[in-house]
Amino acid sequence: MSGDPRTNEKGQPSLGEVALFGLCPKCGAKTLFAGPVRFAARCRACGLDYATFNVGDGPAAFLTLIVGGLIAVLAIWVQLAAEPPFWVHIVLWVPLTTLLVVGGLRLSKAALLASEYRNRAREAGRDDVN
Repeated sequence: MSGDPRTNEKGQPSLGEVALFGLCPKCGAKTLFAGPVRFAARCRACGLDYATFNVGDGPAAFLTLIVGGLIAVLAIWVQLAAEPPFWVHIVLWVPLTTLLVVGGLRLSKAALLASEYRNRAREAGRDDVN
């Protein structure tokens, strides 16, 4: 294997697998999430401490802008094309927005954590361990 941090070491899942299935970036166990979008404290299989990674609110901010823009465009298009009653907009856009936000947060947070793990990124000022 080369020294490139983007290449997988033996037994480690790819960035896409981590994001889609909530796998531990170190061992591949399905232990990344403890809730719909909340990380577990650590991997139950290998002990990787997920709290050492700083995913922060970046994914949520970008996702809010992207999903909000998409839903707004779609709602305007539906209104102009079909002029449905207001309740149709509620039935369409509230569940769709919820699914896109929760699903997108899981994907983006998991991908960012896996990227930080692969690139050995840490908070500034923290001692390097590992």
